[in-house]
Amino acid sequence: MTRFAVLRAANFRSFLVGYTTSALGTAMAGVALSFAVLHGTGSLRDLSFVLAARIVPMVLFLLFGGVLGDRFPRRIVMLSADSVRALSQGGLALAFMAGTPTLWLMMTLAAFGGLGEAVFRPSYDGLAPSLVPAAQLPEANALLGLANSTTNVAGPALAGVLLVFLSPAAILLIDAISYVPSIVILLYLRIDSTVTSGSSVLKDLRTGWRTFCSYPWLWTITLQFTLFNLLVWGPYLVLGPASADRHYGGASAWGLVVALYGGGSVIGSLLLMGRRPRRPLIVAVVATYALAMPSATLALRAPLAVVCVAALVAGCGSAIFNTLYLTTVQQRVPPEALSRVMSYIAFGAYSVGPVGLALAGPISDATSISAVLTVGVGWQLVATSAVLAVPAVRRLRRDRPVG
Repeated sequence: MTRFAVLRAANFRSFLVGYTTSALGTAMAGVALSFAVLHGTGSLRDLSFVLAARIVPMVLFLLFGGVLGDRFPRRIVMLSADSVRALSQGGLALAFMAGTPTLWLMMTLAAFGGLGEAVFRPSYDGLAPSLVPAAQLPEANALLGLANSTTNVAGPALAGVLLVFLSPAAILLIDAISYVPSIVILLYLRIDSTVTSGSSVLKDLRTGWRTFCSYPWLWTITLQFTLFNLLVWGPYLVLGPASADRHYGGASAWGLVVALYGGGSVIGSLLLMGRRPRRPLIVAVVATYALAMPSATLALRAPLAVVCVAALVAGCGSAIFNTLYLTTVQQRVPPEALSRVMSYIAFGAYSVGPVGLALAGPISDATSISAVLTVGVGWQLVATSAVLAVPAVRRLRRDRPVG
């Protein structure tokens, strides 16, 4: 079997094209929305409110999105979510083209975008097993990870170029249109669906929680990454740019670090194509040691070249972890509970991240940037070692998929 044999599966190939198109538009829109708000109102406060209006419903409705993904055909749930996101972005584009929209209108439209993301994500995470044979699931996840990594790098860069010629509103409209291929492809996909019928949303959530808790390796790693986002990644996203501004020459240096992290993610996804570790969770968790490297180099005020190498290696480690972990979850969690389990994983990742972002600045003002980053590095090293000591993580081997 060649590394890219999974592309022979027509359903997966079509889905990959549609998803990549919409993901590129989404990556472009992040830059465009910020400039649209800043050019329209000139207020950082308004920008904060608009971004928060998207994040809050995304977190609040993630678990509900997991219930929908297990109750209904996942492609229908995703199609509906993409339609909501397209209308949200299209509405924002038209509002800015007509003038400067009111804050409440911007926040309302952004909130619908966050709601669409909350509904889309758990079904997306559970769809791949329906698109490819079980033996090709690792390659499918690696290619989807490659699509995410590539668009996360290319999208902001492309938006930056287009902003020279187009308005931010025009780029938001391009993002809205980018959902059309995904919607059409999801509409015509013909796949078997595993759905459940529940008596209530709360009962479905409790059943999903019991399934989630029944796998020690699953909740252990989820806890690790919940606290990672709080103590490591959130502070890094705030203090990294501040450190670059003080010690490395400003925005251009930080842009290089971010780009190399994305490049490392691309490399990590490519490295996994055609490779099947016998103990996937050990490889996945060991790769997360690399996530401490960028914060460590910034805390030590290492030369920029060293920081860049650290970002490259961290991006590679992140892609390796994400692909192996997601594949393991998909292979071992029953299909009828998969979206709910994935929603609990995502809820852990997203729910505390904003807290880390909010606290990093004030705590670093009271101590120092290096102190906050060092605490994060220490936590990541200790937490990763602790997870590797969990018997369920060490014992899990690659075998025939469950479900």
